[in-house]
Amino acid sequence: MGDRIAEGKVAASDADLILAVLDRDDREAFAELVRRHQSKIRTVLRRLTGGDTAFADDLAQDTFVLAWRNLKSFRFEARFSTWLYRIAFNAWQSEARKRRELLLESMDEAPAADAAMVAELPDIASRIDLERAIATLSDGERAAIAACYYADLSHEEAARALGMPVGTVKTHVLRAKAKLRARLNAKETPR
Repeated sequence: MGDRIAEGKVAASDADLILAVLDRDDREAFAELVRRHQSKIRTVLRRLTGGDTAFADDLAQDTFVLAWRNLKSFRFEARFSTWLYRIAFNAWQSEARKRRELLLESMDEAPAADAAMVAELPDIASRIDLERAIATLSDGERAAIAACYYADLSHEEAARALGMPVGTVKTHVLRAKAKLRARLNAKETPR
């Protein structure tokens, strides 16, 4: 669907789909909202979880279940995607608190097979380095980077989604970029 014309009809906007869900309990309309937004939500959650795909997918599912249950609280003041990112961020933050130690341990342990593959494929090594560098950021920095760069939200939209002042989001982004640059440059410098 999206904003294209299909079979002579203009695709419904997110707002139209939300109203269909609220007015008629239209599950197909909600399914379309999921199809439109699930990829970006999963991408953001994968960044927040340090690349843990299974965890991110579980959180994405939780996000859409919570969105379905709470759709009546959507106030149309921001984009639907911004509202979804807020739900996803809250779900991640809640679970991350519970799993903090387990996540940190699992990110530092790389199986021998993965290490051999990294030696052969520099692009995979770079991606792993980036994931590990992102994992060292504070929760706020990681969330701000994920919202602004992976979800493609403006600073203002990210602030709404994360429940932070705009200045805080900008500060988190600047600090995160500096930390990532320093960590990744240190990786490149031979010792």
